[in-house]
Order: sequence, then structure tokens, then C-alpha cells
Amino acid sequence: MSRTLLLTLRYDGSRYHGWQVQQNAVTVQEVFQNALGELLGTRPDLKACSRTDTGVHADMFCISFETDSRIPCGQFPQALNMRLPRDIAVYGCREVEEGFHARYHCLGKRYIYQILNTKQRNPFYEGRALHYRYPLDETMLHQAARQYVGQHNFSGFCSYKSTVEDTVRTVSHCSVERKGDLVTFSVQADGFLYNMVRIMVGTLLRIAQGKFRPDCIPVILEKGDRALAGPTAPAEGLYLSRVLYAFDPLEEQRVTDNFKERE
Repeated sequence: MSRTLLLTLRYDGSRYHGWQVQQNAVTVQEVFQNALGELLGTRPDLKACSRTDTGVHADMFCISFETDSRIPCGQFPQALNMRLPRDIAVYGCREVEEGFHARYHCLGKRYIYQILNTKQRNPFYEGRALHYRYPLDETMLHQAARQYVGQHNFSGFCSYKSTVEDTVRTVSHCSVERKGDLVTFSVQADGFLYNMVRIMVGTLLRIAQGKFRPDCIPVILEKGDRALAGPTAPAEGLYLSRVLYAFDPLEEQRVTDNFKERE
């Protein structure tokens, strides 16, 4: 009997050309499908929660698929991780209802963008954070970022390449925080447009440089003109950090682990 599984994984996207399979380029999906095919003996149709671009990372990425495999959910992550490279790892598996789709049943996502704000580069953040040498006032940037919160037309914060007609999104959370030399921009919304987060960050950096007024964001949102927003920040600092559903994708796995501990 077929069942539908929801897998949760994380990956360092530094050496991949995004998630989706491409010709003449190595992607996370291709590597993951090869490992899954080796484990199951078949290559199921994967439904991914999102698409990430070249160099973008994910601390939480969800995939659903149907399978006849009877491998218990508690054993699935380790069985796959033995077949995956070290920059991709599965850390959750649960069975979901038939017809579940990791993308279409998603209620929202949270992204973070990491900026290493120091004069000297740090090799441990190479490819994992934007190195920005000039001073950043995180308090001022936090106040500016709060202007993104709410339901807005984000057409001014969308790549010219996008063909999406509905550009209205609702941002429920937006913040800028500092921990030492690391400044983190965090944003949660019911959906995101192509390059939306990176353009939001690029606009904040223009504000930090004094090239844009701190109160410019509502004007850009109102006019919906991409030319008025900042540049698209590099991919290396961007992480998909949370995928939201009506349930916790990791709940079943945690219950299983706790039960084993009690035994």
C-alpha cells in the first residue's frame, strides 16, 4: 500500500545551482533524487516546498512524495544520510495524508539573511554570509525593516524575470538583529516573489549607506517600481529557515525519539 511521506532536510547550497534539476549543472534535487532512488529502488515524483537559487542555503526544506516503501519514519533520515554528501542532511520524516503537497499545503515561510559585518573576512563564513566591511546600525535598520510588515504589493521587490501576476504578499514578521559581528535580517510571510528577500536586503543596505532615506520603503511599495528599490543582495547570505504548515513537520519524529529514550 502506498503512503505519503514528508521529509525535512537542510543543505549548504554553496556548490549547487539551486534546488531544481537543470541541464549541465549540479543541483540539490538531482543529488537528493539519486540518493533516494538508491534507497528505494525507484525515483518517486518529488513535491518540494520551494525553489532555491544558486548558492542559497536551507536550514529547513520540506519534500513530499508517495512510496510503497515500508521503511519506518524513524529510520528514513539515517538511511538517506548514509547515501547523501555531507552538505545535505535529512533530519525529519513523518507520514502525512494522501494528496499532501509540500508546496501547496505550505502556509508560509521564513527566510534569514546573514551579514558578516567586520572589516576582515572570516573563512568560516565564506559562502555562508555576505561580508560587509562598513558599519551597520542594526537598530536603525530594524526600524526600517518594520515597514515591510503587512499586506503589500511587492512588485517593486521582485526580479524583472518574474512572470507572477499576483504580487501581493503578507509579511507577518520582519527584524534585524546583531550578535557580535553577525547581523541577521529575518522575514516571515505567506509567500515570496522571485528574489524578493534579496532585494529587501539590498534596499536596507542602501539605507545603511545613506543612499536611500530610512522611510523610503513605503514609497517603493506604493509605486511598485523595481528601479526604485535597492540591488539584489548576493545569494550566499540567504537561508530558508522555516516552512510553516498546519502541523509541525518534525512532531512525529520527536515523539518517536522521546519514546525510545523512555524505553
